[in-house]
Amino acid sequence: MAEFMPLVLFAVVCLVLMCGFPVAFTLAGTSLLFAGIGLLTGTFDPAFLNAMPNRMFGILSNQILVAVPLFVFMGVMLEKSKIAEQLLRNLGLLFGPVRGGLGFSVIIVGMLLAASTGIVGATVVTMGLISLPAMLRNGYSPSLASGTICATGTLGQIIPPSTALIILGDVLSSAYQQAQLKMGIFSPETVSVADLFVGALIPGLILVLGYFIYTSIVAIFKPEAAPAVQDRVPLSPGFIFELLKGLLPPLLLIVAVLGSILTGKATPTEAAGIGAFGSLVLAIAYGQFSLQRLREVMDATLQVTSMIFLIFIGAALFSLVFRGFGGEELVHEVFNDLPGGVFSAMLLVMLVIFLLGFILDFIEITFVVVPIVAPVLLAMGVDPVWLGIMIAINLQTSFLTPPFGFALFYLRGVAPPELPTRTLYKGVIPFIVIQVAVLGLLAVFPELATWLPDQIYG
Repeated sequence: MAEFMPLVLFAVVCLVLMCGFPVAFTLAGTSLLFAGIGLLTGTFDPAFLNAMPNRMFGILSNQILVAVPLFVFMGVMLEKSKIAEQLLRNLGLLFGPVRGGLGFSVIIVGMLLAASTGIVGATVVTMGLISLPAMLRNGYSPSLASGTICATGTLGQIIPPSTALIILGDVLSSAYQQAQLKMGIFSPETVSVADLFVGALIPGLILVLGYFIYTSIVAIFKPEAAPAVQDRVPLSPGFIFELLKGLLPPLLLIVAVLGSILTGKATPTEAAGIGAFGSLVLAIAYGQFSLQRLREVMDATLQVTSMIFLIFIGAALFSLVFRGFGGEELVHEVFNDLPGGVFSAMLLVMLVIFLLGFILDFIEITFVVVPIVAPVLLAMGVDPVWLGIMIAINLQTSFLTPPFGFALFYLRGVAPPELPTRTLYKGVIPFIVIQVAVLGLLAVFPELATWLPDQIYG
C-alpha cells in the first residue's frame, strides 16, 4: 500500500479541488494530513518536512516572483483604463470596409490586451463586454464572434509578458535543478522567465496568424457570417490621430517591456516595474486616472498576488510530501517503463494536463502536476523551454475545449442570455483545431520554441 500513497495523495488533492475548496488550503491541508498518516505508519521521511521552512523562505524572497504583482498591476490598470474599448472602435473603422474586418480588429485588440494583462479571465471578460455586442450588432455569426473572443482571450496564456509563463518559469527552474542533481550535474544554470518569454513569441504569433487565416477563409466562403460593416475608411486627419492615439501608447509600452527583456537591458522583474509605471502614465494620459481607480487596481493586485503566493506555499508543501512518499521515483519508473521512451512520456503528460485543464485552473495544474512530471522529463533530456511552451499552449487549448473550458465560462458570464451555450461551444471548435495543429507543429519542430532563445541568449 505504501508505494501507492503518492498516487492516492494526487487523486485526493484533485478530488478536493473539484469540490470547490480553496487551492492553497487544499494543497497544504491534504499534504499535511497525508504526512501525518505517513509519520504514524512509518512510510514517510520526516526530513522532507524539515526542509519546508527553507523552501517557504526561498519562495517569499524570490526576486523573479516580484514580477507577478507588478505585471498584475499593469494588466488591471490597463483593463480599467478603457484603452481596449477605444482601440477596438478605431480599428473597427479602419478595417470596416473589409469582409471579416471587425473580426481582424478583435484579434489584434485581443492580442494586445493579452500581452498587456497576461490574465486570461480579464481578457475574455473585457473582450466579451466590448466586442461581442459590436460583432452581433454588425451581423457577424454568433458562433464566429464568440469563438474569436474566447480564442483571442486565451492568448494571455502564451503571449508575453504572461503571468502564467512567470509562474511556469519558476516551477520549471526548480524542476530543472532537481533533474540536474538526479543526473549528478552541479550547475548554477536554470530556466529563466526571459527564456520562456522569448520562446513563446514565435508560437504565439503563429497562433495569431492561424486565427487571421481562419477568419479570412470564413469571410471569403461565408460572407454573410463576417460581413463588411461600412463602405469606406474615414481617413481624415482627426481619425488617423485618434487611431494612433489608441494604438501607439499601449504598443510602445509592450515593446518597452519585452524589448528591455530581449535586449538584456532589464530582468523580467525590472521590466515588470517599467510596465506597471507605464500603465499608470497611460491611465493619466487617457484621463482615466483617479484615486478611487488606483485603490481598485491596488486592491485587485493585492488579492491576486496573495492568492498566488498562498498557492506557491501550499504547492511547495505538496511537492515535498509527494517526494517524501517516493512519488518522484514512482513517476520515473512509470515513464521509463513506457514503450516509446520520451515520446510516450511527453504524450502521456500532455494528455493528462489537457484533461485536467477541464476542471483545474492553470495555477493549480502548474503547481500540482508540473513539479511531479517536469523533473523526470527534464532528466530524460527534454528541453525545458520547449516543455514550458508545450505546457502553456496545451493549457490554453484545454481552456477552450467544451464542456468545461474556463474561457467558455468567462464569456458565458457576460454574453447576452439569448446567445445559446451550444453556440459558444460550436464557435470555439475551429480555434481548438488551430491550437492543436500548432501544438503538433511544436512537437515536430521544437526549434519554433528554442531557436529564438538560443539566438539571443545562446
